[in-house]
Amino acid sequence: MRAYGFTAVGGPENERFLEVPVPEPGPGELRVRVRAAGVNPGDWRLREGSYGTEGPAVLGREVAGTVVALGPGVDGFAVGEEVFGGCPGMVGGWAEEALVTASFAAHRPEVVSPEAAAALPVAAGTAYDALENLRLPPGSTLLVNGAGGGVGVPVVQLARARGLRVVGTASPAKHDLVARFGAVPVAYGEGVLDRVRAAAPAGVDAVFDLVGGQALRTVATLLDDRSRLLSVADKPLVKELGGRDVVRDRSTAVLTALVRLVAEGALDPHVTRVLPFDEAGTALAEVEAGHAEGKVVLVMTTGAAPA
Repeated sequence: MRAYGFTAVGGPENERFLEVPVPEPGPGELRVRVRAAGVNPGDWRLREGSYGTEGPAVLGREVAGTVVALGPGVDGFAVGEEVFGGCPGMVGGWAEEALVTASFAAHRPEVVSPEAAAALPVAAGTAYDALENLRLPPGSTLLVNGAGGGVGVPVVQLARARGLRVVGTASPAKHDLVARFGAVPVAYGEGVLDRVRAAAPAGVDAVFDLVGGQALRTVATLLDDRSRLLSVADKPLVKELGGRDVVRDRSTAVLTALVRLVAEGALDPHVTRVLPFDEAGTALAEVEAGHAEGKVVLVMTTGAAPA
C-alpha cells in the first residue's frame, strides 16, 4: 500500500512516498482504512531522530477511519465502524491503512468530521490529560505558557469548560485567537511577569508550559507550590524547577470525552489547514516551519501512483 514517511534519520530530503505491506493488527489493535490523519511536531522530530527510530518508517501519530480488521482480544469495535485514535508507538498513520491502538481509540459520531476527529488524540488529548493531572477546582486561575499553539488552544477551551480562569502568553499576532477561545492574552518577553500579575492580580494557581527554556524558568517564579507546574516542552528543566511532565492517559475514555465535547460545540479542534495525502510533504514542512496557525490534517485519496 501507499504510505508517506522517511528512509533515514535526517531532514526533509529523506521524506518520500513508500510502498509498504498492509499491516496486520496484533493483539489489542485495529486496522483502519484511513480517512484523515493529523500532522504534529512529533512527526518531524521522529524523522529527525528524536525518538530513536532509524527508518525507513511511516509517519503519522493520529488517524480517523473505517475499521477493516480486528486484532486478537479486541472488544467494543466492529468492522465497518467509524473510529479515531492513536497509532501504536505513535507512528504509521500516514498510509492508506493504519494500525490503531484499541485502548486509545473511540467511535466517531456522524456529527464530527473525520478531519476534526483525527486532530484530537495528540494535542487535545495532551491538553485534557494536563488538566486531569492538575485537578484545579472551578474558579482557579491557570496560566498557559504558549496558549496560541496546537496544545494551547484546546487546553484553553477545556479549562474554560471546567470553570477555570485562563491567562495565556502568546505572540501579539495570536492574541485575538487566544481571547476568542476564552483566555486573557498577555505578550511574551521582557516584563511578562508584570503583565501576568496585572491580568491575574490574585495570582495564578497553576502553570501549564508549552514553551520551555527561559520562558518556563520565568513563569515558574509565579508559583510557590511547584507541584502545580507542568511542562511538555522542557522535561529536564521542569523537573529541575520542581514541576513535572504531563502523565498521559491515552485511553478510550479520554477520546470519548473529547469527541463528545466537539459534538456538543464545546471544543473546536481548530483545524485550519486540510491537505490531500499527495501533499503530505508540504503539510509537514508547514508544521516544521511553525507556519501553521492551527491543526493541519491530511485527507486520504485513492488511485494515485507513488512518487
